[in-house]
Amino acid sequence: MVLLSYRRHRFPPPIIQHAIWLYLRFTLSYRDVEDLLGERGLELSYERVRRWALEFGPVIARRLRRRRPRPSTPAALIRGMAEVAPPLARAGVAQAALRAAACCPVP
Repeated sequence: MVLLSYRRHRFPPPIIQHAIWLYLRFTLSYRDVEDLLGERGLELSYERVRRWALEFGPVIARRLRRRRPRPSTPAALIRGMAEVAPPLARAGVAQAALRAAACCPVP
């Protein structure tokens, strides 16, 4: 894991992280992030946001992707439903759903 060093930066790490989070999470432009932070009383240029995004963005984006929950396949969800469902429902609906998922797998 890469440790981020915020040494030699004028703003504290939480402000830098928040600016990059806004840029990456909501796909805003650099000027949009500048405006949002300007409304909170922070005077910085869009160029500074761009530099932060280039310097810290890849590492923060990687960390955000790692924390995102893994998607489940529909077949796994149906199998989970079959385990929890009562015996009568398991025999009918869940079995038909499993057969449908088996004949047309999702890539």
